[in-house]
Amino acid sequence: MDNEVHQGFETLAIHAGQEPDPTTGAVVPPIYQVSTYKQDGIGGLRGGYEYSRSANPTRTALETCLAGLEGGATGLAFASGLAAEDALIRAVCRPGDHVVIPNDAYGGTYRLFAKVAEPWGVAFTPAPLGDVEAVRAAVRPETKLIWVETPTNPLLGIADIAALAGVAREAGALLVVDNTFASPYLQRPLELGADVVVHSTTKYIGGHSDVVGGALVAADAELGARLAYHQNAMGAVAGPFDAWLTLRGVKTLAVRMDRHCANAEQVVAMLDAHPAVERVLYPGLPSHPGHDVAVKQMRGFGGMVSFRMGSEEAAVRVCERTRLFILGESLGGVESLIEHPGRMTHASAAGSPLEVPADLVRLSVGIEDAHDLVRDLEQALS
Repeated sequence: MDNEVHQGFETLAIHAGQEPDPTTGAVVPPIYQVSTYKQDGIGGLRGGYEYSRSANPTRTALETCLAGLEGGATGLAFASGLAAEDALIRAVCRPGDHVVIPNDAYGGTYRLFAKVAEPWGVAFTPAPLGDVEAVRAAVRPETKLIWVETPTNPLLGIADIAALAGVAREAGALLVVDNTFASPYLQRPLELGADVVVHSTTKYIGGHSDVVGGALVAADAELGARLAYHQNAMGAVAGPFDAWLTLRGVKTLAVRMDRHCANAEQVVAMLDAHPAVERVLYPGLPSHPGHDVAVKQMRGFGGMVSFRMGSEEAAVRVCERTRLFILGESLGGVESLIEHPGRMTHASAAGSPLEVPADLVRLSVGIEDAHDLVRDLEQALS
């Protein structure tokens, strides 16, 4: 698309990689539900397509769109967020290498490092990402990646991406930012010095709890080519229908994120004033230790809210009593979800340095009527 760099986010979300179909004029990219393609003579690939593990036009549309939204050179779509992470780790690391990860990383990311990458020979060190000097101290000569979540899952910690990019450059390492919680609408890590952005596109990008997917966006075309080679060689690619659903979701990402943020602010205001709630974790609160950094690098604080109830029993009771907030894992859909991380999404981190507090409740605030959501939580807390 001409002049993509000069277009606004909302325009790119609807048009990047999504020109009307040249044959029919269809304004939505078709679902190319196909495995193989006719070649115009041996080695004569029409449009570069030969086999849909290597490339598929529907997936290409999504990958082009995601690269545009993050401002990167290369976008790659995978079957899940963890498939994207696995491809990145194996493309960049070798046995004997080392990675710095968040000390409150997503449980699936921790499991991937602890149970898959570490037995393969890649060591890792958890560090508090809000403390730049602690991250610098965790770096070793063999460190290849500094892995960042901001906000983190589920404690909603904030990391200074630009500062950590400086630490990574000093170490000769790559800075990877899992941007799932913020989405590219609220935060653009590549502009702040990150080398690769990771997404679970299942979450806010897809946005409707009906598709599983993941993505990598690389700032540099050479690194993008290495990642693309591993995407093809390892084969955990997004299927055409999944790519199409994700592309459909991304068109409304901006307007959805505006509502997620607005609703979360009203939920946070109620929780912060409620006597039964011990502490609210939300980067939009001035009391949050990462608030100033979040203001600097985000255009909104997102729809994820965590809070502590003082005891595991109280936390479980709140999760069991909500009516609109659905008890379920995942996040980022139009419907509101509630969960107990210690027993659900982060159970794999139990007994590890990344174990989450037992009294923690995590909300994914949806786009329903905010007053209804507040009333639901009030009755659950009463």
